[in-house]
This record gives sequence, structure tokens and C-alpha cells, in this order.
Amino acid sequence: MSNRFILNETSYFGSGAIRNIVTEVKQRGFRKALIVTDKALVKFKVVEKVTALLQQADLDYEIFDEVLPNPTMNVVNAGLAKFKASGADYMISIGGGSPQDTAKAIGIITNNPEFADIRSLEGTAPTKKPAVPTIAIPTTAGTAAEVTINYVITDEENKRKFVCVDPHSIPVVAIIDSDMMASMPPALKAATGVDALTHAIEGFTTLAAWELSDMFHLKAIEIIARSLRASVKGEQRGMEDMALGQYVAGMGFSNVGLGLVHGMAHPLGAFYGTPHGVANAVLLPHIMAYNADFTGEKFRAIAKAMGVQNTERLSIEEARIAAVEAVKSLNRDVSIPATLREVGVKEEDIPELAKAAFADVCTGGNPRPTSVEDIERLYHAIY
Repeated sequence: MSNRFILNETSYFGSGAIRNIVTEVKQRGFRKALIVTDKALVKFKVVEKVTALLQQADLDYEIFDEVLPNPTMNVVNAGLAKFKASGADYMISIGGGSPQDTAKAIGIITNNPEFADIRSLEGTAPTKKPAVPTIAIPTTAGTAAEVTINYVITDEENKRKFVCVDPHSIPVVAIIDSDMMASMPPALKAATGVDALTHAIEGFTTLAAWELSDMFHLKAIEIIARSLRASVKGEQRGMEDMALGQYVAGMGFSNVGLGLVHGMAHPLGAFYGTPHGVANAVLLPHIMAYNADFTGEKFRAIAKAMGVQNTERLSIEEARIAAVEAVKSLNRDVSIPATLREVGVKEEDIPELAKAAFADVCTGGNPRPTSVEDIERLYHAIY
């Protein structure tokens, strides 16, 4: 058995890192960009930080700002039309997971037109060509979509989200600049930050985890646990650390998969438009407790990475409880909702949510075998 690991060709980190965009564009011989983003990031002049650099260097671009939270197939199709009409030869994706995922789908279908039916990309589609080259610039410290081979699209017609896993979709360049994340309100920093923690914890405990991915996930847990509270308060060092921590988590989970937290979070986005980070954050400690007995010594390592003292003296049961409590404490400190009711879930929908969660591609990586009935009970318990 062999393990595969895929990362970006090039990544830049640190305050002011976006200045490298001009060098990358010129070195790669790109002519014109389609900037994929959303209206809020245009309105609050986040996109302008990039377009100003392009203008100064006399580099051509057009903007597609129709991206929605939990991006839909209709949004992807509109982006495809815009890319074709623009004459662009590369993309710059600016935003959280939604613009990043939209750009991935546009890029894949443009170069693999036989997958024009977006639903045909679900799972691991056998695309033949790399996506349109994309320079990914995240504006949230959470999804790590700039370094992953995954993207998630919402099928509005059928009220479901589907996950696409495709090595051809990874951006060629990632620019992780905390200055691009500074405009995030505290609630968004909290939700996307716990989303990143979820990636790290699920990636660490997923069935496909191995030593190389474990190294990234444990470091990500450590960075996020020490820096999220400070980031939410607006402290510069905390924001810079979160920008790094979420990327490190992405380096790992992109290559080994996730678990039931994501499996249960995706239907909430499809049914109610629940922000993905919020859904993960509410679910995380509960699913950790559900999985605890199937994780060997890993929760001891999680507890230690989260700052729990003297973990080596704890029994395995105590270590598992300590890891869950450390996550609950972090959630409370950054004001994450405690129940699904608080984020708009309707109890009568739980049977359908459970079926969708069981069918989700992420659920198969969960360390504890599960059933539709188990998931239904979990939704009710967290409700």
C-alpha cells in the first residue's frame, strides 16, 4: 500500500505576501485574470488590494463577483460563461471557501468540458487535464481551500451538497496573507477558526491518517488552540498564526480525508444555508465524544496539543474527556453556538438530514462505523 501527498507548487506566507502576485503572473506568462470573488469583498475593498497591484503592473483582469455562500451549480455555470467571454487564461480566487470552490469547479470544467454536468464531478471524477491555473488568496482563516484537492458545490434543486475530490483542481499558487483576512468580523473568525480545528482533528483521526499527515494535523491543532482566541480579539499575531494554522491543517486533510463532523455539516449548508464553519464548530465536540473509543491514543495527543497539562499522567478515558472539554472550552470562549437549534435546524428535518449525512463522502472516513440511525440520534442529541 502506498500513500499519496499533493500540495501547491508554490505558496507565500505572511503580512504583505500578496505583493508576490505580480512576480508570479509575469514569470508564468499569464495574460489576463478572471478574479472570482463575492460582492461583499468588492464592496469592502478587499479585492481592491489585489487589483491595485495588477493595475500598477499593467496586468489585465475582469471580475466575477456573483459567488454565494455555499456556492451553487448555477453560480458555477455563470462563472464558466464569464470566464469564456472574458478571454482570461488564468484565475485569481479571492475569498473564503465559496470563491475558492467556485474557481476550482470553473477551472476543472473549462479544461474538461466532458464534465459540463457539474454533478458528474461528485466523488473522484476521472478528469484528464489540470484545471485552469489559479492563484488562490484566502480571506478567511479556516477552509484551507487554497491548498486542498477538494471542493464542495450545492445542488439547490435536490437540496444537497456534494464533495468533489480531484488532484487536478489544486491551485498552482497560494498566497496566505493575514492582511487579506483582517476585515473578518469576530464571529466569522471564530467559525472559520473552529472549522480549521475540525479539519485538523478529523484529519488526525480519519481512517486514512498516517505519520506524515499526523505531523501536519498535530501542529495545526497546536497553532489554532494557542491563537484563535487572540485572532478573534483582533490581535495581529493571533491572526497571522491562524492564517498559517488553517493552511497547515489543509496540507494534511486534503490528502487523507475527514469524517462524520463534515458529513453531518454538509447537509446543514444544503438545507438551510448554514455557514460551513458554524455547522462544523457546533458538531465537533459531540462527534469527538462519539468517536472517542475508536481513536486509540490520539485524543491524548490532541489534548496535549490543545494545551492540557500533564496528559501523560491521565488514563486514556481521562485524556479523551480532556480533549473534548478543551474543544468545548475554546468554543465557549469564541462564542460558538452550543446547539443545532440555535443555527436554524428544524427537528422535523432530522431524518432527511441523517440520510444525506450518511451518504456524504466524508462520513466514510470516520473512525467509528456509523449508521443512519446513529446519525439521527446524534442530530437529536445536539439539537
